[in-house]
Amino acid sequence: MNSSMNRRIALGSLLGGTLLAGCVTINIYFPAAAAEKAADRIIDEVWQLKRGDASTPAPAPATGTKPEAK
Repeated sequence: MNSSMNRRIALGSLLGGTLLAGCVTINIYFPAAAAEKAADRIIDEVWQLKRGDASTPAPAPATGTKPEAK
């Protein structure tokens, strides 16, 4: 009976550890404004390619800094 009890405890510990490891959540947050600007830039580039305006240069990628006021 002692052997059976040890197996149950071992199995329960293994099952509990597996369930605990499966409950890990990783959240990644992106700045909404930067993501929206990037999406707008991509959409503009796609529309330029569809219209055949390949001669127009694509806008420079955002650096995350604001231009200086003059």
